This record gives sequence, structure tokens and C-alpha cells, in this order.
Amino acid sequence: MRVLITGVAGFIGSNLAGKLLESGHEVIGIDNFSYGFERNIRKFRESEKFKFTEGDIGNPDCLKKNTADIIVHLASRKIPRYTNAFSTLDDNIRNLQTIVRKCVSDKSKLIFASTSDVYGKNQAVPFSEESDLVLGSTTVKRWAYAVSKIYGEQYIIAGHEEFGLDYTIARFFGAYGPNQNLTWWGGPQSVFIGKALLNEEIEIHGDGRQTRTFTFIEDTVNALMHIIINNKSDNRIFNIGSAHDCEISIIGLADLIWKMINGNGSEPRLKFIPYSDFGKYEDVMARVPDISRMKDFFNFEPVWTLEEGLKKTIAWQRSIMGI
Repeated sequence: MRVLITGVAGFIGSNLAGKLLESGHEVIGIDNFSYGFERNIRKFRESEKFKFTEGDIGNPDCLKKNTADIIVHLASRKIPRYTNAFSTLDDNIRNLQTIVRKCVSDKSKLIFASTSDVYGKNQAVPFSEESDLVLGSTTVKRWAYAVSKIYGEQYIIAGHEEFGLDYTIARFFGAYGPNQNLTWWGGPQSVFIGKALLNEEIEIHGDGRQTRTFTFIEDTVNALMHIIINNKSDNRIFNIGSAHDCEISIIGLADLIWKMINGNGSEPRLKFIPYSDFGKYEDVMARVPDISRMKDFFNFEPVWTLEEGLKKTIAWQRSIMGI
């Protein structure tokens, strides 16, 4: 089949493109390189099955000449911890509307990249796809990202009811691995690895007791492949993450990464940053998925342990940093 990926030069997009090409599918990639990197897709340029367009999907002209059986919409702005909420809301909503109109016009199925962030402050973990979405005050800009994704999910479902749009919504939990962005945009693990490799202080936001599950990119991509090629995924929502017993605190993650790089006898150098430094900010204290729906529908379970995935990720990041 022919699959169009927005944000193809980014972390998940480039890894998914590689898997699709290996499996014999055609890939059309679109990216404006605002957060992705040309190096992530360089090797695909040699394939006749890969077509790349540099451009902004907010411009409908960027999509006009590209048709596909499935559009995987990954391009997105994230939590506005260091940026403004307006661009997060405006870009994510405007781009999604453009993609939905394209899918309806071409009768393409839409795979939408949502996020575990939509579960917000819900304390009833692990989160199933039917769990309540509990956000904080609208005066806290941290929730702008979650709001944009919740709007996206509702807009897509409304498009299905109104126009017969076929879709699958994927809620990602903490993907990491090769091709990840090395800044906070890529997540805490990428920043922690970089600091540990340089023997510098690791910044911990808050007290570090907030917990997460992290999913190695190969598991994330294999889950995506199931929902792309199997029509049992049509018009459903799926959590894509690691098992709930893989939960780890942020301070525990920092300690694990530091010791994997600098040895078990070495204590990590930590610097705690209060949330007040980010303005009026709130964090989620636990983000843990129930992934039984992926198992029930596709007999799929993630296979990478955190330690195995981090070992491969550290080796990749070391090479990218030239250390």
C-alpha cells in the first residue's frame, strides 16, 4: 500500500518509514525540518518506493499532488514548557483540519498520533482507552498540548460520523530510541543520556517522583504496523506503550541512565528545578497505560525491556554526539 507520513524526518516518522519500506510498502514523506532531521531519512532517498516533499502541511498545496491509502499524521507541536501555548494550539488544530479534509477528499484512512497526555491528572492508573480525560485549570498553559490532541480526537470521530472518515487514534506513551530528538523535545531520557555522556548535571523537574513508562521505538513501530495494515483497527483508539509493570520514576530513570553510562559505583549529579521556574505549570504524577486492547485485537505485546532499549539508544546517541 501507499502510506503518507507527516513529520517523516522526526523520531517516530523516520523509524516507521524504514519499517514500511522494509515491508515493501510505498512511503510519501512530508516534513519542514522544524524538529526533524535530514539525517533520519537520508538512507531512504535511494529507494524508488520513497518520495519526499519538504514543506509545511498547514499549506494544503503541500498535499495536493500526494495521494495515499493511509495518512499517518505525526507532525505536531508538544507541551509548551519552553514555548507558547498559542503556537501549540494553532498549529496542531490547523494542521489536523487540513489532514482530515485531505483524507475525506481522497478517501484515505487516517492514523492520528495522539498522546498519553490526554489522560491528564486522572489518578486511576493504568489508563485504558475508555478512562476519563482529566485536565487542570485552563489558566495553566501546560494543558494546551493535551487540549489540542483531545480536540483532534473529537474532530476525527466527528469526521467519521459526518463524512464516513475511517481512522485509528494511537495514544503514545513515552517512545524513545534511535533518531530521537536530543533536546527536551525528545523527552527526559534523551536529555539525561546527553548529560550523563558529558558528565554534567542532570536536571530533574519537580522532585523526580513522578512516574512514567517508556516504550522502545521498535515496539512503538511494530504496534503502528498492526494498526496500519489490519482493518480491525478501523475507527478505534489504542494505547501504544509498555506494560504497566515497567513503570519507573523520573529520578529512577536518571539514576539508571547515569549508572549505565558511568558505572554502578558512580552517583548521578542531579539538579532539581522547581516547577515555578516554568511559570504556572503542572505535571502528571503517573502516566501508565493499559495495553490489553492491543493484545486482544492483534496479539501484540512489547518485547523490549527498558535496560535493553536504553543500551541501544545510548550507543546511538553516543555516535550522534561524537563521544
